[in-house]
Amino acid sequence: MLTARPLPAFADNYIWLIEDGRGRAAVVDPGDAAPVIAALEERGLELGAILVTHHHPDHVGGVADLCACHPQVPVYGPHDSPAACVTIALGDGAIVDVLGTPARVITVPGHTLDHIAYFIAGDADGAPLLFCGDTLFGCGCGRIFEGDARMMHTSLQRLAALPGHTQVCCAHEYTLGNIEFALTVEPANDDLRRRSETDRARRARAEPTLPSTLALELATNPFLRDGAAAVRAAAMARAGRELAHDHEVFATIRSWKDVFR
Repeated sequence: MLTARPLPAFADNYIWLIEDGRGRAAVVDPGDAAPVIAALEERGLELGAILVTHHHPDHVGGVADLCACHPQVPVYGPHDSPAACVTIALGDGAIVDVLGTPARVITVPGHTLDHIAYFIAGDADGAPLLFCGDTLFGCGCGRIFEGDARMMHTSLQRLAALPGHTQVCCAHEYTLGNIEFALTVEPANDDLRRRSETDRARRARAEPTLPSTLALELATNPFLRDGAAAVRAAAMARAGRELAHDHEVFATIRSWKDVFR
């Protein structure tokens, strides 16, 4: 059974440390090598793989230093990526061996064109794990830098189709700010109000809000709820016109979030 824990980096990044319970580890999106090296030494772990979701420096900046210490470790990442550190390039549907457990690659362009996610199916001993980088956040989603809204919406819908008990392991601690925006969009959502209370208490205790679950995201995340009547109504009020398609609702909510303060 694999377990995953977030390693804080920079102001709000999380590097995900995956352990197999037998002294081996993999890391996802190591933008900084220092917290990874410290965790490996503290826990007596051998690094077996590096997984990259996309090319942004805060996700790949520590790869070179980790490879210098662990020169035989494979660096998995998206094909056709600007990330020169990737040694094994992956496309949609590829299966990666992560510490003896298969992980399926899901292409999720939008935030960047090369963005991928890694999905590890659960078993009787553990829930599924989704490492989604900057595509899906706790109660939010990534900014659209290289793709477009329709592309990002399609990517999020692919993730939304995964099992509800999937653990959502994203790469930034943005949850409280995202919840504030979500409550503006859907203030009468009781699940969202309860999430706000729970996650604010966690942060007050200096605990991460992640991983969340996909079921929680489907119940509270406005970027996965473009079919909900309240979210559609809020989007149309914002746009000042009828929105016939789900991707138009998503695009309106995403552009609203871009200027929300």
